[in-house]
Amino acid sequence: MTTTPAIAPTQEAYPQVRRIRFRFGEPEPMNHHFVEGDIVLSHLVALLSAAFPPGEESFIRSVRRFADRVTDPVLKKRVAGFIGQESVHGQEHRRLNEKLIEMGYPFVRLFTFPRDAIRQRAVERIEKLTPGYVHLAMTAAAEHYTATLAQRVLGCEEIQAIPADEEGWHLLNWHAVEELEHKSVAFDVYRAVGGPEWIRIGVMAVMYVFTIPVVTVGVALSILTDPRGWRPIQLVRQTRYVFRGPILRGLMAELRTYLKPGFHPDDIDTTDLLQRWQTELFGSRGALVEHLK
Repeated sequence: MTTTPAIAPTQEAYPQVRRIRFRFGEPEPMNHHFVEGDIVLSHLVALLSAAFPPGEESFIRSVRRFADRVTDPVLKKRVAGFIGQESVHGQEHRRLNEKLIEMGYPFVRLFTFPRDAIRQRAVERIEKLTPGYVHLAMTAAAEHYTATLAQRVLGCEEIQAIPADEEGWHLLNWHAVEELEHKSVAFDVYRAVGGPEWIRIGVMAVMYVFTIPVVTVGVALSILTDPRGWRPIQLVRQTRYVFRGPILRGLMAELRTYLKPGFHPDDIDTTDLLQRWQTELFGSRGALVEHLK
C-alpha cells in the first residue's frame, strides 16, 4: 500500500492577479527579429508566446476538473489566484501573438486555433478522454518547466542583458514573476486530491524526453517560414548559444529534480529572488506600475 506524501508548506501570500496592459510596438515599432539581431531567440520566444494561451487554458481546465474536491480554504484561494493569473497571461500573450503575426511570423498563427470554436471543442473533447490525474499531472509538470525557466530568466544577469524589445522584456519578466508566485498550486491540488506519485513522475518522464526536441523542431519550422532568417552561418552560431549559453545549459539537470519521489516545488527556494523582482516591477517606483489597469 502506498501513501500520498504530505503537502509541503507554501508561501503565505496568495498569487496576486494583476490586471495589466502591455504596449507592443509603441511608441516605436518592434523590429522583425525583436531579440535584436538574434533570429533563433526571436523565433523561440515567438513560439513560446504562441503556445502559452492554449496551454494555459488547458492548465486552468485541468485544475477546475478537481475544484469540487479541494476542501482546504487556503488552497481554494491559491487556485483562484492561479486561474486569474493564467487567464491574464493568455490575454497578454494573445495580444503579442497578434502583433507577431502582423510582423511576419505565420507559424504563430497555427497556435491561435483555440479561438476557433470547432477546434476548441475538439481539444476539450480530447482532454475529457484523458484521465483527470494525467491531465493535472501534465499541468504540474509544465509548471515546473515554467518555474525553472522563470528562475533562470530572473536570476541570470547575462540573460537579462540580452538586447531585445523593451516591452517584450517587460512581458517576460512579469510572466516569470507570476510563474514563481503560483509554481506549486497545480502540484498541491494534485496531491490534495490523491494523485498517485507514479503518474506524476511518469508524466514528467515523458515530457522530459520530448519537450526540448519538439520545441527545437518547432523553432526550426518557424525559421523556415521567415525568409529574413535564412542565414546559415548566423543560425549555427545563435543555435550554439541557445544550447550552450545560460538559457539551456544545465537545464535538464534542474528539471530532473521533479522526478525524485517526494519532490515538492517549494523545495527550490525562490523567495528572495521573487521578492526582489516584485519590488522591481511593482513597488512604488516599479517598472510596470504604470502598466497596471
